[in-house]
Amino acid sequence: MDDKNRKIYQREIFWFPIVALGIFGVIYFLIPKLFSFEYTSSGSASSTQVAAVADVTPAPLPTLDTALYDKLLFNLANNPVPKVASTTGTSTKPVATTTPHYLWPVKTVYPNAGALLPFHRIVAYYGNFYSKKMGVLGEYPTDEMIKRLMGEVVKWQKADPSLAVIPAIDYIAVTAQGYAGSDGMYRARMPADQIQKAIDLAKQVDGIVILDIQVGKSNVQTEVPLLAPYLKLPNVHLALDPEFSMKEGGKPGTIIGTMDATDVNFAANYLAKIVKENNLPPKVLIVHRFTGHMVTHAENITPLPDVQIVMDMDGWGAQSNKKKAYHDTIYEEPVEFTGLKLFYKNDLKPPSTGMLSTDQVLNLRPIPSFIQYQ
Repeated sequence: MDDKNRKIYQREIFWFPIVALGIFGVIYFLIPKLFSFEYTSSGSASSTQVAAVADVTPAPLPTLDTALYDKLLFNLANNPVPKVASTTGTSTKPVATTTPHYLWPVKTVYPNAGALLPFHRIVAYYGNFYSKKMGVLGEYPTDEMIKRLMGEVVKWQKADPSLAVIPAIDYIAVTAQGYAGSDGMYRARMPADQIQKAIDLAKQVDGIVILDIQVGKSNVQTEVPLLAPYLKLPNVHLALDPEFSMKEGGKPGTIIGTMDATDVNFAANYLAKIVKENNLPPKVLIVHRFTGHMVTHAENITPLPDVQIVMDMDGWGAQSNKKKAYHDTIYEEPVEFTGLKLFYKNDLKPPSTGMLSTDQVLNLRPIPSFIQYQ
């Protein structure tokens, strides 16, 4: 290599690292800014980048406030305050007392987060849109019915401000019939447009839907799964009416029917499956009852984290009779939560002195979480 070429080569060797370093600097400082990756002078991620990462972090799962849950259950139990014996004479030694054993509150599994009870009270209007005799849902024009329902909601909210009141459309989706029908089951399933009407009305009042089932000579295991498309909705719940479950023969309405704890547990487990598969808050399962035989082996009914069970005393008549039926079938056989049906007409029949007032209902033991009007 001659002297001229040697000098050119040396100049290229000298500038090469400088040019390379310049290119690296452009890549390091310019490219990240084009893609909005900002770094602080210390080399750590900027606040903009941290915020971007935080946006994709999964939100923590909600948790149940068990302390509040226990407190509200204790309040609903409405147990009398234990009497403390007073000391006598000059003795200052305290007199030993024992705390009475009460059946309520019931010790069951905690529900999953999002449970309605005992954090709310549900006030429901019951019936079927085809019938004026089955309850207030079908007795009045829609606008008037809604106005009446919301009037009851306001009344209950004033009577007990401690619990938020949720309105409910309690729709009989499977009705018992006095005639056999084509399949001999003595029940009629309501069409989809009628169930959808109940769902639409519940949205109108920012409430929930309860689909009520009167199985006739069919059974819970057959009828409940047919309602699955509706039960998958987060605001749709379920009710069973053993009065019209004709396991022992006869036509609906001629004798009082019956269900067993196995029927209730089937419904509860079916609902729990829907809740799990669709990531829903817990469902409410209402079970009607005003005689012991209407629900056999009630002690075997099993509440679940995904399903809250309400035993609803739905008998009508004089106030004294209703209170006794509530004590015998609800208080004495605890399950989880309780309900009471109030009849605008049948509770007024002689010798009744009138429908139970809100104050009278709130003095029951335990206090109902579910109020149903027919």
